[in-house]
Amino acid sequence: MGKASLIEQTKLSYDPEGDVLYISFGEPQAADDSDVTDEGVIVRLREGRIVGLTILNATKKLLIPAGT
Repeated sequence: MGKASLIEQTKLSYDPEGDVLYISFGEPQAADDSDVTDEGVIVRLREGRIVGLTILNATKKLLIPAGT
């Protein structure tokens, strides 16, 4: 998958109640492993490859207006 194709297939989903931003590279898929950074970002892995990111407390970390 080329860089342009990866960008075009990136999916975003935001849960305002939980203030969580989900980023999937390609179609969302189940992860078989994950790592959590000190900043509260969960890196989701499948077969050793990053398939997505989950950003906790997203409005505090990103420029997302509250209530969006």
